[in-house]
Amino acid sequence: SDDQLKAKTQEFRDRIAGGATLDDLLPEAFAAVKNACRRLLGTKVHVSGRELEWDMVPFDVQLVGGIVLHQGRIAEMMTGEGKTLVATMPVYLNALAGRGVHVVTTNDFLAERDSTWMGTVYQYLGLTVGCLKGQMPPPERRRQYDCDITYGTNSEFGFDYLRDNMALRSEDMVQQRGHAYAIIDEID
Repeated sequence: SDDQLKAKTQEFRDRIAGGATLDDLLPEAFAAVKNACRRLLGTKVHVSGRELEWDMVPFDVQLVGGIVLHQGRIAEMMTGEGKTLVATMPVYLNALAGRGVHVVTTNDFLAERDSTWMGTVYQYLGLTVGCLKGQMPPPERRRQYDCDITYGTNSEFGFDYLRDNMALRSEDMVQQRGHAYAIIDEID
């Protein structure tokens, strides 16, 4: 049922707390994402001021791409082959550890678009999604970083890192959880 699928996120987190590794959970976590995508088929999603119909379910070859990304390796894909969708699986898996995942895009439009578009899957599965935008005050930036998954540009993440290293007080820092896992998406 939908409720059973949504409950998998907490089950996975409990298993991690009990000693399971992300690699142990990979097949089930990827299956949860694929199943969520399947259940979202036909639903309406508001993305960048447009209403879109969710019509994506990862193909098997995309699952392989997700495994490669989880392993910290490079998965090169052509435009239109589903890079953004492929990233949902390793992003979800790594977000289960509760240490935050960063998804780095090339511009603010893509960061906002993808945090909303792919955020549909993450939120369906019970995760929180943030998005960094220019001129965002530090308390709001901190809230975005406190989400399970944070989208932003390389310059937003980079300058926040530099500002945090110059901060005189810890409460002035925005990347307080540190850096656990990042995926670079949509880089030309």
